[in-house]
Amino acid sequence: MDKKSVGLSGSFKGNTAPKNFTKNPIKGTKFTIAISSAKGGVGKSTFAMNFALALKYTGSKVGILDADIYGPSLPKMMSINEKPKSEDGKSLTPVEQYGVQCMSIGFLVDEETPMIWRGPMVTSAIKTFTQKVLWNNLDFIIVDMPPGTGDTQLTFAQEIKVDGAIIVSTPQEIALADVKRGIKMFEKLKVPLLGLIDNMSFFESDDGKKYNIFGEGGVEKLSANYNKEFLGKIPIDIDLRVAADSGKPLVEEKPDHKISKLFIEIATKVKKKF
Repeated sequence: MDKKSVGLSGSFKGNTAPKNFTKNPIKGTKFTIAISSAKGGVGKSTFAMNFALALKYTGSKVGILDADIYGPSLPKMMSINEKPKSEDGKSLTPVEQYGVQCMSIGFLVDEETPMIWRGPMVTSAIKTFTQKVLWNNLDFIIVDMPPGTGDTQLTFAQEIKVDGAIIVSTPQEIALADVKRGIKMFEKLKVPLLGLIDNMSFFESDDGKKYNIFGEGGVEKLSANYNKEFLGKIPIDIDLRVAADSGKPLVEEKPDHKISKLFIEIATKVKKKF
C-alpha cells in the first residue's frame, strides 16, 4: 500500500479556508476532543492516551487519532506493531487496541523513519486520517495534537468540527508562556476550550512529602486569569512512566491506581460537558 493509495499525496491551497467552507464532524464519530500543548515535553501524549482509556472506562466508545506527524507516540504507548488494513485501497481501518480504535502515521512507516515533510504533506496526511479512516460509531475521538500552533491545528480548526480542546502544561513559567499563546489560538479558531491540566504538577516521596519540581500553582492561576476551567493536577509518578514505556497505559493496566483514578475523575468531568 503506497502513499497515493491512501490519499497522502494531495495538494494544499493555502492557510486560509475558502469562504464557503463547512466544518464537518469526523465521520463515524460524535465528538472530537483535541489534546494540545503549546510547548513540547509536557507529557501531552501520555495524558491523551490515559484520558482516552479513562473515557472508555466510563462506558464511552473511544478512538485515538495521533496527529503528531513528526513525532508519533501512539504505536509505542499503545503497543501496536501492525499496519491498518485497506480493503479498497482508498480508506483505512483503524487498529483496535485495549478496546480503543487507533490511527497514527507511525503505523504506516518504520519506527526509525524520519518524517521529512513540508507543511502541505502534513496537511494531506491529516486530511486522510480525518476523511478516509473508517472510524466505527465512536462517542469520542481523542486527537493527540502536535506541540505548537501550526499547520495541523489550522487544518483541524478550518475543516473539522472540533467540539473542545484540553491544554496540557507543566506549572513551569516557560511552559505557561506558551499556554497563553495556545489559549489565544483556540479563541481565534473558535474552538471551545474545555479546560487546562497541570501535568507533572509535583512529586510525592514515599514519606508523603511533596516536591514542586516545576513550580506550583501556575496552571491553576492561569486558568483563573483567562476564565478557563482548571481540570486537575497529574503528579510525576514512576508507575505512569513505566506503563507508558511498556505500551500499556496505566488506566488500562491498573485502573484502581491513584493516578488512574485522577484520569477517570477528569474524564468524568469532561464527559458531563457533552
